Amino acid sequence: MKKASIIVLIFLAQVLRGQDNIIMNLQKESQKVIKLKSDGAQTKKWQKGILYNLTFSQASLSNWSAGGDKFSLSVGSILNMYARYSKDKMRWDNNFDFNLGYVNSTSLGSRKNDDRFDLVSKVGYSVNAKSNLAFLTNLRSGFFKGYTFSGAKKNFISSFMSPGYLLSSAGWDFRPNKNISLFLSPFTARWVFVTNPELSQKGLYGVKPGQNLNFELGAYATINYLKEISPNVVYKTKLDLFSNYRNNPQNIDVFMTNVLSVKISKLFNVTWAVDLVYDDDAKLFGPNKNAPALQFKSLVGLGIQLKK
Repeated sequence: MKKASIIVLIFLAQVLRGQDNIIMNLQKESQKVIKLKSDGAQTKKWQKGILYNLTFSQASLSNWSAGGDKFSLSVGSILNMYARYSKDKMRWDNNFDFNLGYVNSTSLGSRKNDDRFDLVSKVGYSVNAKSNLAFLTNLRSGFFKGYTFSGAKKNFISSFMSPGYLLSSAGWDFRPNKNISLFLSPFTARWVFVTNPELSQKGLYGVKPGQNLNFELGAYATINYLKEISPNVVYKTKLDLFSNYRNNPQNIDVFMTNVLSVKISKLFNVTWAVDLVYDDDAKLFGPNKNAPALQFKSLVGLGIQLKK
């Protein structure tokens, strides 16, 4: 646990040290305004926004490693925050997604918390109008304990940073239009954490029993797509792909999120969220609970949406 924490702190210190000058300049200029457009409109260097949803949902799960029941009712909140900076040939994108839910299982009469956070920071230097050379950092995990169920018995399988994924990558960022971005890297470092002592002893998520950290080196790609289908209908998706050169590179890890949002009034909206996950090291499924599987989660809900 201490070794894993020290490694993370050293890594983050190196990243921050290399970006000190950039960040200092950004702080000085964050409130400034850049040149006028041809139509006379002013464009801010910083673009910031918050999207918040409070939703009452029906959930369907299949082989979900973070825990949960096949059918449940839940109250959930989805927070998305972004900050984007651009000046001359430099671009800095930051995005934070946080899902927090309270689940009431109709099949088992049980209750649990369900959550996930995903933090992405990407700094790029423009090569041309559609391409950047970029450096990307991504941290993904959850805060609360997760369980799978066998009848009335629940099995503890996840908690904060168990698993946790920290990814660092340099590569090519391509933006063919305003709706889509594609990031590709042939060499990416990924650290998988299992910091909970009980889970560490089980040897889950590719981390050896009794250890807290596994280092992976591989190829990485992430695709982001956001489309306003109509003024009241928005679709957003993110697809992450990772191939571990050090262990079964042909078995690609998949992490995909999809959200379709339909606004039905000024305050209320209907959302349908579908998550798909395949992790070759999440060997929690099958008859003997020792095989990977495609994980599926679907949430359909009615809720309140706030934008800023």
